[in-house]
Amino acid sequence: MTPFEIGLVMTGVLLLLVVFGVRVAFAAAFVGTVGLIAIFTQKLGFEKGLVVALKMAGTIPHSKSVTYSLSVLPTFILIGFLAFYAGFTRQLFEAAKRWLGWLPGGMAVGTVFATAGFAAVSGASVATAAVFARVAIPEMLAVGYSKRLSAAVVAAGGTLASLIPPSAILVIYAILVEQSVAKLLLAGFLPGVFSALIYVLIIVGMSMWKGDAPAVGGFTWGERLSSVPGTLPIVAVVVIIFVSLYGGYATPTEAGALGAFVVLVSAFVNGMRSRQLWQALHETAKLTVMIFTLIWGVLVYVRFLGFAGLPEAFKLFIVSLEFSPWIVLILILCAYAVLGMFIDAIGMLILTLPVVYPAVMALNGGEGVSAADSAFGMSGELCAIWFGILVVKMAELCLITPPIGLNCFVVAGVRDDIPVQEVFRGCVPFFVADILTIAGLVAFPSIITLLPSIM
Repeated sequence: MTPFEIGLVMTGVLLLLVVFGVRVAFAAAFVGTVGLIAIFTQKLGFEKGLVVALKMAGTIPHSKSVTYSLSVLPTFILIGFLAFYAGFTRQLFEAAKRWLGWLPGGMAVGTVFATAGFAAVSGASVATAAVFARVAIPEMLAVGYSKRLSAAVVAAGGTLASLIPPSAILVIYAILVEQSVAKLLLAGFLPGVFSALIYVLIIVGMSMWKGDAPAVGGFTWGERLSSVPGTLPIVAVVVIIFVSLYGGYATPTEAGALGAFVVLVSAFVNGMRSRQLWQALHETAKLTVMIFTLIWGVLVYVRFLGFAGLPEAFKLFIVSLEFSPWIVLILILCAYAVLGMFIDAIGMLILTLPVVYPAVMALNGGEGVSAADSAFGMSGELCAIWFGILVVKMAELCLITPPIGLNCFVVAGVRDDIPVQEVFRGCVPFFVADILTIAGLVAFPSIITLLPSIM
């Protein structure tokens, strides 16, 4: 067998393992290692090829874990868990309720903005959904909201954490495609706000039409103003990260560390105890190890793909298609929508990007192409950022679509009185909202590229 044929066979094995429930990290590491052994034993003989392949696979975890850009992940994750255990999430939701409750569907609108605010410190969609399933759903049900709408708002609102910085999945994308972490984080800000506003319009429209999400009034200006101080730690973190990255005053890791310090001090002022601090640190360590393990396993597979020649072959195939680059891009995004129904968001990205990303860049004209000579009207760097946001938004979409729909399962798991089928049905309008958002981001790339281009 040729290396290319080995690559095709082992990729098929990987897909089968994932479908049968093997964790992506372990399936990718296993397939990558076996693939490397097959290629090198064929070239160098069994004994020497086995040694070379195992050494290569064994050095990847260390060589990649000491990369400075990866150090940003634990700092961002720590910010989110500190904010949760300090009680800032409940204060954020209370403020959103008091300021926005008067709107049709105001509690749901407030939940969207509160999840967006928490997304700006957590960077994890599933964590955001789990937190607000406990905080927001009981309050919405108490004022007469349907279970379907209440659960769907939380599941959909949680997806905003994938775009609004700091976003763990954007950091992973930046590392995999070797682009600027800071520029990608900034690029997610306006699309995240745009996505939240589309959600709000959908909620207000449905509430006015169905009348099943009553407005909540009766809050005085004094009560509204008194809720503001509880949101200041989260606002401070958002400002610190945004200003430091935009102005170039700090690296993403330094900005994350400073944000974590601000939240930690605020948490102790807010009454956090040592037990809660320990829980935040413990949860941060667990999630960090999970993400790092995923990256290590997939990078072994990526190294194997390179030797098998699959990325180059796929790139040549995509470029040879007799379709407009825009049509090909839309087909790729549709393929992500289908694939996301069966694989979780992070796993989907890190399995596909080594093959898909070079093809998209080739469609645009190459890594170093200028805007004037490109197919999508932007330079190679901006195209990489634009495509990254589109792919991450597709990953968001997959968090609320069956059968995987991880956010829907998380909400149903926290609220065992709401069947997961009800959550999925409630998410249909938000699925439509996400399609509209993606269409807007494809049609108007400047929503994504504006901040990175003037950074």
